Amino acid sequence: MTRLFPPVMFLTALLSLGVLHPTLRAEPATAPATHPAAPQPPGVKMVPNLEYANVNGKSLLLDLYLPERIETPVPVVMYVHGGGWSSGDKRDRLATPLAKYGFAVASIDYRLVPEATYPAQIQDCKAAVRWLRAHAKFYGLDGAHIGVWGTSAGGHLVALLGTSGDVKELEGDEGNLDQSSRVQAVCDWFGPTDFLQFARQAAEAHIARRPDANAPTSALSRLLGGPVQENKDKAASANPITFISKDDPPFLIMHGGKDPLVPVAQSQILRDALEKAGVSVTLIVIPAAGHGFGGVDNFNRVLEFFNKTLKIQTAPAATQPAGAN
Repeated sequence: MTRLFPPVMFLTALLSLGVLHPTLRAEPATAPATHPAAPQPPGVKMVPNLEYANVNGKSLLLDLYLPERIETPVPVVMYVHGGGWSSGDKRDRLATPLAKYGFAVASIDYRLVPEATYPAQIQDCKAAVRWLRAHAKFYGLDGAHIGVWGTSAGGHLVALLGTSGDVKELEGDEGNLDQSSRVQAVCDWFGPTDFLQFARQAAEAHIARRPDANAPTSALSRLLGGPVQENKDKAASANPITFISKDDPPFLIMHGGKDPLVPVAQSQILRDALEKAGVSVTLIVIPAAGHGFGGVDNFNRVLEFFNKTLKIQTAPAATQPAGAN
């Protein structure tokens, strides 16, 4: 059953965050919650179920996690969940601990297959970036420094965000079109890249559990709305490598060396193309990891990357493990 976040409670929560002065107008529109809000980590304030776009009557929501105290505008990390573009939601809390280290974290929902096929997913992600910029002042955010982090299908989408900033055909028309969808840093965890090479690379890697990427029922084909090899133009449009240019933001790519679903070669070709264009990129292959990994060391790599690229001056290392779904 859907429910509305009670307006009085919502305004009280915003006042406690120090982001809403009593003389200001009410906060940007909230929407009915599609599921109970996930609890926030200690030391973090949460503003749940904010509507960043509305497509044909469907609310697209994000949860915003904020440091308890905001004295100057804080940079943002937008998290995009995985799930083969057909499952998962914003309750994936992999990125939320970043809010303890001086970041705002926005975890977003986006339209899933089969409800919507590509490019709906990237259009939603871009709409979320634009919404964050449009509402940055209200929430105490630094709209000039927005990074993105995604896993698996979410890794694909954040990589595409990183290389296709302001590419008109991928922007969509979901609101705040006066704002830029460019991001300033990308952390891609084991995301697919080139769908046309996927099946061959999986075979070469001898992935035992590999899906037939060219089959109509594969996750890649379902995203495109038809078999990959019959939708080559759409596959190229979904490939982050297609849009690479020398002004793209820094990338941190991490991939499990024993990933049974997405070949490591998908990350390697993205790294190679970024390097060729002169973009700052680091690829870390974790030899024993599969499709998903966690641990304090890997989290600290991400924290260090965003500290460096999004201009945080103090960068304490995390002491508690963080896991990926």
